[in-house]
Amino acid sequence: MKRHWEILIVDDEAGQRESMAAWLTEDGYEVDTAPSGAEALKLAQGNDYAIYVIDLKMPGGMDGIETMREIRKLRPEAAVLIVTAYATVDTAVTAIKEGAQDYLVKPINPQELSLQVDRIVKMRKLQRENAVLRRKLTERYTFHDIVSKSPTMHEIFELIRNVAGLKSTVLIQGESGTGKERIARAIHFQSDRRDKPFIAVPCTALAESLLESELFGHEKGAFTGAVGRRRGKFEMADGGTMLLDEIGDITPKLQVELLRVLQERTFYRVGGSEEVEVDVRVIAASNQNLQEAVHAGKFRDDLFYRLNVITIHIPPLRERLEDIPLLAGQFLESIAAELGKEVRGISDGALRVLMHYDWPGNVRELRNAVERAIVICRSHEILADDFNFLRQEQEERARASLLPNVTLREMEKRMVQAALQRTDGNIKAAADELGIDRSTLYEKIKRYGIRRPELEPFQET
Repeated sequence: MKRHWEILIVDDEAGQRESMAAWLTEDGYEVDTAPSGAEALKLAQGNDYAIYVIDLKMPGGMDGIETMREIRKLRPEAAVLIVTAYATVDTAVTAIKEGAQDYLVKPINPQELSLQVDRIVKMRKLQRENAVLRRKLTERYTFHDIVSKSPTMHEIFELIRNVAGLKSTVLIQGESGTGKERIARAIHFQSDRRDKPFIAVPCTALAESLLESELFGHEKGAFTGAVGRRRGKFEMADGGTMLLDEIGDITPKLQVELLRVLQERTFYRVGGSEEVEVDVRVIAASNQNLQEAVHAGKFRDDLFYRLNVITIHIPPLRERLEDIPLLAGQFLESIAAELGKEVRGISDGALRVLMHYDWPGNVRELRNAVERAIVICRSHEILADDFNFLRQEQEERARASLLPNVTLREMEKRMVQAALQRTDGNIKAAADELGIDRSTLYEKIKRYGIRRPELEPFQET
């Protein structure tokens, strides 16, 4: 049962080293030994030990803490037991802060060593099981790298399956950070164009002349600096898919040229007279309401109708709260590995903070928040206090929103929402803060359609 759990003993005292190795071998573990930190690093490079038992005081310039630091750079998931003859509170605190699971005091008690190792093994088994369950859960709710439990998102996934094989243009609309490019990529990789290029062009990033050259290419001498012919993105995407991101920002001149490409499947390079023919499926994305832009005279109606053959509206994150724990867990796993930090979970209190936040930046903001919390985190689990910056940002926005021309009804709704946010949904505390009784607060929640957090019901206390 335990034979696959490999342990490395690191101690400069041969007798101590061999004794611990013998005891753990009797327990059924596979054990290697190293007389120094340098030797331990060499072994760790070629073997992924489950547990490292490291002596704190070793000669040769690398003590136990430094050895642990270097090993964890190679093996971030490694569990470490520090062995010390100097049992002080400072020693223990230093070892634990640096990432050790625990420490043992010399002379080593064989039974205590076995118990400590057995406890770590049980913890690692549970972590592995949880990781497998998370992966299975993620796989269940994953569609082409998009993770969601939301029924609305799953309707979008089904729509993608149905339209991916068509040549029709697709218009994806949604707030910034909702994942419009991921949806576009899913359409491409679900289609028979998957082996051809997928090229995304951010229409807001370039001035009109540069964007025109970027899209259609240019001939030598077309403008200052055009020292040779250059293919544009449409030519590069031939046979594949082109995403025009934030298309609502392109100029009227480019709107005309783009309409021609969609209608004729041909265009001219800047400064050229040769007609270029391409087979490109166009997907457009915008955080604006293009229909409103048409009514306002900012966007051509004929281009809008060309783009609006198949429309996908991505809901903001605040309308699919059920996705927050799943996305946060996925981000935690990938970012912690990238940063080399052993942060393995998000506490219930921290998840409540995430569920109460309104996410104006949507999924992109959630990922950034998880990364920031991992950097701040000083334990193996993200705690509610690690997301204090979210509370502060939301309160600042709430204060800034109390501007002229806001109705009394809207101000009252915002005050109720802010009070519930500050009290983590505690009805009594929120009512006391607002100076009203609980029944009045319940009535206002119902009147304003304030959505309750789905992670945990509001507390009555």
